[in-house]
Amino acid sequence: MATAGVASRRKSEELILEGKVKVNGIVVRELGFKVSEKDIVEVEGKVINKDIKHVYYLLNKPIGYVTTVKDPQGRKTVMELVPKDKRVFPVGRLDIMTDGLLLLTDDGQLAYQLTHPKYLVEKEYHVKVKGKVGLDQIEKLQNGIMLEDGLTAPAKAVILKEDKGETLISLTIHEGRNRQVRRMMDAIGKKVLKLTRVRYGHLTLAGVPVGKYRLLTKKEVEKFKNSVTHLSKILDKKQ
Repeated sequence: MATAGVASRRKSEELILEGKVKVNGIVVRELGFKVSEKDIVEVEGKVINKDIKHVYYLLNKPIGYVTTVKDPQGRKTVMELVPKDKRVFPVGRLDIMTDGLLLLTDDGQLAYQLTHPKYLVEKEYHVKVKGKVGLDQIEKLQNGIMLEDGLTAPAKAVILKEDKGETLISLTIHEGRNRQVRRMMDAIGKKVLKLTRVRYGHLTLAGVPVGKYRLLTKKEVEKFKNSVTHLSKILDKKQ
C-alpha cells in the first residue's frame, strides 16, 4: 500500500487494523500480509493501481511554513509550494523556523526507508549559534548527546566559520527525532540563531531557490533505492 502511494507506512497499518483493506474480496487485518501481482487489493472500496508512477519533489523550504499536509491552526504548509494535482506528503519534518531541503513524495515505502534510522541516510544541517563553540562541545556532538528520549547516535560536527560572536557548524545526523538538532545544541549550551538543512543523502539544494522545488531525476531516485536495498541485505544477514 505504501509502495503504491495509497498512504504512508504508518497510515497503511492503521487502515489494515481498522479492517478497511481487502485482498481478493476478503478483509485482511494482519500487518505484513504478503500479496502477489495477481492479487486484487482494495482500500476503502477502491482498487489499488499497482502500476502507479511515483513522483518525488525536492523543495527548498522557507521559514514560516509547517511540514504537514494540513494544519489545524491554519498556518501555511509546505503543500502550498508544490503541485496540488499529486497526492504527495513530506518525508520527515522540518520545524516552522527551519528552512532548507525537504523531500515530498507519494512513495510510502521509500519515505519509510529514508526516515528510519537503521538505513543510515545522512542529513546535513548548517547551524548558526550564538557565541564560540569549543572543541569539547564538538566532541560531545560527535560522541552522542543524552537527550530526554535517549542517547543520540554519533554525529559528524565541524566548525565552518566564526564571526562577530557567532559560530556556523556543519552537523550531520542520520536520525530524525523531533527537533533533534535544536535539542542537541541546547544540550551543549548553545542557542540556535538559524538552522538550515543543506543535504539529504546525496541530494543538495544546488539550483533550487528558497520556496521553489524540482523533480528528482530517475537516477537520483534509483541511487536512494539501491543504497537502502543494499543495506537491507546486510541487516538481514546479521539477524
